[in-house]
Amino acid sequence: MAQQQMVKEQASLGDLFSDLAEQTGKLIRQEAALAKTELAQKATAAGKNIGMLAAGAFIGYAGLLAVTAALIVGLAYVLPLWLSALIVGAVLAITAYFLINTALTALKNTPWAPEETIESIKEDAQWLKQQAD
Repeated sequence: MAQQQMVKEQASLGDLFSDLAEQTGKLIRQEAALAKTELAQKATAAGKNIGMLAAGAFIGYAGLLAVTAALIVGLAYVLPLWLSALIVGAVLAITAYFLINTALTALKNTPWAPEETIESIKEDAQWLKQQAD
């Protein structure tokens, strides 16, 4: 009789470990799917923003050329043409530097890691640790 009870306990323990392994595998697959979805969403948003940035830059560049020409011609009435072009060019170069520097800083500070997935994996690790204890 004691031997039958021992066989039942071993089968139960084996079933538990089998179930735990199955659930762990399922959990890992779900976390991978979550990470993939989260990264795809971030990439899609970044792609749209980059497209709008390129279109805005192109249109802005055309407008800037027109305004630059007007400024140079306007200043040429009071200054030599070369000096008016130099002044306008220097102001534009300084402005461009600050815009580019600001954009690069913002891009460097953008978190690209799938933060929700990382947090979820940490929670899953805690859960697995509790199940193993």
